[in-house]
Amino acid sequence: MARDKKLIIGNWKMNLNVHEASLYLNKLEKTVKSHRNVEVVLAPTLLAIQTLSLQVNLRQFKLAAQNFYWRDYGAFTGEVSAAQLRGVVNYGLIGHSERRHIFHENDKDTRAKVQAAIRNDITPVLCIGETAAERAAGEMVDILHDQLIGGLANITSEEASDIVIAYEPVWAIGTGDNATTSDVLAASRAIRAQLKHLFGAKVSQEARILYGGSVTAESAASYLSLAGVDGLLIGGASLDAVAFSDIIEKAFESDKK
Repeated sequence: MARDKKLIIGNWKMNLNVHEASLYLNKLEKTVKSHRNVEVVLAPTLLAIQTLSLQVNLRQFKLAAQNFYWRDYGAFTGEVSAAQLRGVVNYGLIGHSERRHIFHENDKDTRAKVQAAIRNDITPVLCIGETAAERAAGEMVDILHDQLIGGLANITSEEASDIVIAYEPVWAIGTGDNATTSDVLAASRAIRAQLKHLFGAKVSQEARILYGGSVTAESAASYLSLAGVDGLLIGGASLDAVAFSDIIEKAFESDKK
């Protein structure tokens, strides 16, 4: 997909029950202005997705799954597959640091989920990033290299051109310790260089790269202004309608410059 729009994804994580999610979506629809150059995606809990899919104005918001299992069907008690989400969500988060570090998902898991998303017409949002210890050891580029190769093996260049990569340094998520613009710019360049190595210059130029990690309404503009950064993956601020709307307005303004 061409990088013709800023992409803002709000990850609600394990917050809001079905009723609360419906009320919050209604509030967002009244608060958030729609802009042709900004695509806004909401990632509620799996429990709320079906209800919101019937309520949401798809011209204003798209939906994303926070997680799914890589098998399409079968005896996997408690799981939800990409095949079951097909037609309900447009995007799927894969490899979020909380999945990797709390639930111990590895590159084999993320790779299988990327492929599952693609075969079910769901755009994968592959999340990658280094821990504080890896950062201190100067291993950021190596970690991004390994996670990109681990997550994107066995897909074609044509398939890779539609992916979204979210750089979310583990040390910055939910900590208030924001990455600097220099950090994000270095990561973005490393990601595009690796994509070029894996899939060629066209994919490197077309793939969308987001930043995620304690982004606030105050810090959003500085990240959105960076060349090579196509949007944001928002956590806590996406649960505040005013803050989330402000971030979207800054995405609109940044794209006009």
